[in-house]
Amino acid sequence: MSSPGIFFCKRLVGRAQLILNHVRAFSSNSDEVLLEKIDTKGVITLNRPKQHNTLNLSMVRKIYPILKSWEADPTTTMVIIKGAGTKSFCAGGDVKGTLLIPYIALLDGITMGGGVGLSVHGPFRVATQRSVFAMPETAIGLFPDVGGGYFLPRLGGRLGVYLALTGYRLTGRDLLRAGIATHFVEAEMLENLEKDLLGLHGATAIEVGKILDDYHANSKAESDTVFSLQAHMEQINSLFVGKTLEEVFSNLEKEGSEWALTQLKTMKKMSPVSMKVAFRQITEGASKSLQECLKTEWRIGKRMLQSDDFHEGVRAVLVDKDNQPKWKHSCLEACTPETVAEFFAPLPAEDELQL
Repeated sequence: MSSPGIFFCKRLVGRAQLILNHVRAFSSNSDEVLLEKIDTKGVITLNRPKQHNTLNLSMVRKIYPILKSWEADPTTTMVIIKGAGTKSFCAGGDVKGTLLIPYIALLDGITMGGGVGLSVHGPFRVATQRSVFAMPETAIGLFPDVGGGYFLPRLGGRLGVYLALTGYRLTGRDLLRAGIATHFVEAEMLENLEKDLLGLHGATAIEVGKILDDYHANSKAESDTVFSLQAHMEQINSLFVGKTLEEVFSNLEKEGSEWALTQLKTMKKMSPVSMKVAFRQITEGASKSLQECLKTEWRIGKRMLQSDDFHEGVRAVLVDKDNQPKWKHSCLEACTPETVAEFFAPLPAEDELQL
């Protein structure tokens, strides 16, 4: 397992424990994640369909060591990760496995939080017509902390900034068109796809890619549709720019279209400090390596998990579910650059992420 994988497992321990303390959802059920070795292939099934296959601490503690074990085992040639049921791949938590063997994520259903961390950094990411992707962290006083500072600014244009600030949901082929997924395969074909992948001898990246390419080419669902944001990409690329988040808000207000004002209304519901941190994180991440982004996110996460807005966001969205968070800062202007800078400041040497 590479160092980024270690980062996400460490990261999850702190974040998951705090969230679980709030929502009282921790479970030690041994069937929450199913780990199989089929011939030379490892298969991980997230098995909490009633909870949208959200990750919890006990699941991470099972997944992480088996990924390390499989990577170290020369007889293991491939890993497939999927979610049980038809509604979700994984809708929460965060952990990432970066392996030296082919790693295929089947994004069939909701893919948020942990689902993003488990998939978006891997080489093969398969969407279906049931896929739903979003980065909703700013709605609970958090930030895109699953390597978001690295992959979001690399989606092209200002799309990553837009997704992080608004929590907009991409569905089906949208994931492919946005660069979240590498392939689109009809949900009804997944069972056969998995059989063909498991039937490979050796399972090199080239062989895996060829099978995925063939299934992708034969999947016609939604092929006659266009990217759901296509009509607004020019606005996204011209309005979601600026040295500060206040400039983005000003751009939207001045443009004044119904679409622009709707985006503004959505963002005004989010945590001001979370949005400002995410905006700086993604802006700086565009010129940083993955390792640099991970170190930055470690610093942000250590502080944000203790912040007033995170606790309030969890309460409003996950516990009481009144969806009426009372953020510490009433508006963007009340959240100063100095406040934002505190999240990015170096930690004591012994607390910094070691990669």
